Amino acid sequence: MTHLIAPSVLSADFANLQRDVEMINASQADWFHVDVMDGVFVPNISFGFPVMEAIKKHAKKPLDVHLMIVNPDQYIERFAAAGADVITVHYEACTHLHRTVQAIHAAGCKASVALNPHTPAALLKDILGDLDMVLIMSVNPGFGGQQFIPNTLHKVRELRAMAALIKPDLLIEVDGGVGLHNTAALLQAGANVLVAGNAIFAAPSPTAMITELKQVDGSAVQV
Repeated sequence: MTHLIAPSVLSADFANLQRDVEMINASQADWFHVDVMDGVFVPNISFGFPVMEAIKKHAKKPLDVHLMIVNPDQYIERFAAAGADVITVHYEACTHLHRTVQAIHAAGCKASVALNPHTPAALLKDILGDLDMVLIMSVNPGFGGQQFIPNTLHKVRELRAMAALIKPDLLIEVDGGVGLHNTAALLQAGANVLVAGNAIFAAPSPTAMITELKQVDGSAVQV
C-alpha cells in the first residue's frame, strides 16, 4: 500500500476554510486530519462540531478525527454523526480503552489510538488486534509547528514489528513535525499515514507540497 497523506486542517486559513478544504479535495491528499482539543487534556482549544460539520459539508475525502480531549466516550456517537470516518482517542485519556474502541466501531468508524511521546508502544499489545490504526505523536500534543522528536522513529519500528505478529495490516500514523526532511525515514521505519500541517499550508504551493510528500519513495520498509 502506498502511504497516505492527511493534511491537518488546524493549519488551514480559517478565514478561507472552504478554499483550503477544496484545495485538499483537488490535491493528491488522502484524508483530512481534524484535531479536536479541549483545553483540558492539552493546553489549547481548537474547534468543535460546527467547524467539523462545515468541513464535512465540502470534504470529498475521509475525515480522520483526532480527539485530544478528556472523556472522549461521551462524544463518539456525535463525532460519528458529524462525519468522522476514523476516530482517534488517546491511550492516556481512556480508563477503559477496549470499551472505547468497541464504541468507535459500533458507531461505524475505524478505531485508532494515539500515544503521547512518553507512552511506550508496548502498552498497546493487548488491544492491537482490535485497532485499525495507531497514531504516534512525534511532538507533544496541543500546538502546531513543533520540532519532530527523533525517538519517534524507534517507536514506529517497535510498533511495526509488534503489528507484524498481531495485526499485519495496521495503519501507523505519525503526527507532528512531519515534512520532506523526515518522510522517507518515517516510511522506512514502518509508518504509512503521515499528518502534515505547517509543512503543507506554509508552503508556497500547498498542492505541490502534498504531491511531493505523496511521491516520497517508501517502498523499502525496514523493521
